Amino acid sequence: MEQQAKMAPFFLEKEPYYQPIGEEVRLFKAAYDSKRPVLLKGPTGCGKSRFVSHMAYHLKRPLITVACHEDLTASDLVGRYLLQGDETVWSDGPLALAVKHGAICYLDEIVEARKDTTVVIHPLTDDRRILPIEKKGEVLPASDDFMIVISYNPGYQSVLKNLKQSTRQRFIALEFQYPTRSVETEIVSHESGVSHEIAGKLVSVGEKVRNLRDHGLEEGVSTRLLIYAGQLIERGIPPHLACEAAIADTMTDDQDMRRSLVEIIQSFFE
Repeated sequence: MEQQAKMAPFFLEKEPYYQPIGEEVRLFKAAYDSKRPVLLKGPTGCGKSRFVSHMAYHLKRPLITVACHEDLTASDLVGRYLLQGDETVWSDGPLALAVKHGAICYLDEIVEARKDTTVVIHPLTDDRRILPIEKKGEVLPASDDFMIVISYNPGYQSVLKNLKQSTRQRFIALEFQYPTRSVETEIVSHESGVSHEIAGKLVSVGEKVRNLRDHGLEEGVSTRLLIYAGQLIERGIPPHLACEAAIADTMTDDQDMRRSLVEIIQSFFE
């Protein structure tokens, strides 16, 4: 009962909306059944996190998500001793919780974490499936239901922030791209509430903006931002203004690039 109560917040009660774009569902399920870790790679806002939630729901497993950053330490993942009154009490970190209770542990944007932190996951990503807890002098075997999933954006990372071969070759990799036009239109319409006609125009804006990646724009507009624009439109904001706020002003501070984005927006929303 105590274990169920502890993990209850990590179970998804409602099925996350997700539109498959390839064979990712089948491959993920096969990896889970084989007790293999999974690496998701693809551009920002293309649905990687939503996909993990979707799979956790269908596999009926709790999902523990960690947003990685440069200050993330091994103790943040594994756990640490904390003072409670006059006592020193061990507190499991999210990775230890997942290992013990058979959760899916999702490390989002793994390359943002320090290299000495990511090494902690290595013993969990091969046949050992163990988590050494050095501060306690223990080795924690992973539950049969445990799975580790990591993600990163290879197109955005610098040379200094790339995933080492010693790490990536431990994973089954699933590559994500932006959805096809028809699928992305369905996603934008469903998630924002706008009509398919408006959603189609937003997707057209997205396609045009993504073509600017070779002309000074760091990254293409995400499906997420198209949804945000649709949500503003659905709430009465004029389409061109909604797109400027959610797309043009979000994506760049360069005035020349902004003008190019606004011209694209105005070509679809006068």
